[in-house]
Amino acid sequence: MNASIISVTENGRILSQKICDALSEKHCIKRYCFHKSCDEAAVSFSDINSITADIFDRSETIIFICACGIAVRSIAPFIKSKTTDPAVLVIDDKGRFVIPILSGHLGGANRFAEIIAEKIGAVPVITTATDIGGKFSPDSFAKANNLIITDLSAAKEIAAAVLNNEKIGLVSDYECVNMPTEISADEKCRTGICVSVDTSKKPFEITLNLVPENIVIGIGCKRGTPCTAIEKHVTESLEIAGIDINRLCGAATIDIKADEKGLLEFCEKHGLRLFTYTADELMNVEGIFTKSEFVLLQTGTDNVCERSVVRHGAKLIMPKISGNGVTVAAGEMPVRLDFSKEIL
Repeated sequence: MNASIISVTENGRILSQKICDALSEKHCIKRYCFHKSCDEAAVSFSDINSITADIFDRSETIIFICACGIAVRSIAPFIKSKTTDPAVLVIDDKGRFVIPILSGHLGGANRFAEIIAEKIGAVPVITTATDIGGKFSPDSFAKANNLIITDLSAAKEIAAAVLNNEKIGLVSDYECVNMPTEISADEKCRTGICVSVDTSKKPFEITLNLVPENIVIGIGCKRGTPCTAIEKHVTESLEIAGIDINRLCGAATIDIKADEKGLLEFCEKHGLRLFTYTADELMNVEGIFTKSEFVLLQTGTDNVCERSVVRHGAKLIMPKISGNGVTVAAGEMPVRLDFSKEIL
């Protein structure tokens, strides 16, 4: 996870470094300090509104060490949707309270508040009804298990039903473990969750369709292929195969493409981590693949895109499609839904 910390006082600067030291092993943390209280390891700023504008869309989490009012006014112009907004937390500069103020569930702010509070000896101030009641949250469940929420209004209905102690039905095409007491396999429930690629399935009067974000694409391309060409070919290929591009969770290729500018830009644009494998690793993958002698001579493996998908652990569901100097294949990662799994 990539997080940004904004502080405005000397106490805040010291606290931001403490948080960074505690979390940097697992998270990418960047510190921004007001110019009067800054250090060499942080980025200096003179206007909090400007720095917020600069980092809002580039951060998964923003931590303000200041008054709540300052943080709220700073983020207000940029708030769009709970599905896209970063998690936002506020910490007082004495480090006593950690307060999630935006994207508590889908962004993971509530869980992150608990983690930070434990690290710095603070009190997490959680205000969402399902969390304070210790009840099942459809948003948190979806986020933790990499599921796409297709209907926010249905998610709100499910959350309301949970708070009213109503049983929530479940239909899933995938294995489920650690189901809470609020969830029932009874399809007679009024509200329920359906986990499937097929969003037309509506087993309940009010159905929340959740789609797994578990597609890995393998990509090969000529040196210097621009991002636009890669994106066009990937998009068209996925459409042909009937795969929603929103289900992508990663991309894979051969290691000699690790610095390919267009490929890196494509991955950054779509929020995908790029995994790379050596030619030997790809050639040792078992299976039937579309072979190319030309690719073998150029790269040391007879197929980049299909082999990289399978090497990553996915089941190949879209064989290689070539066009305009780009090859792409797609595979589906295994899914096991764990209701006890937490964000972060």
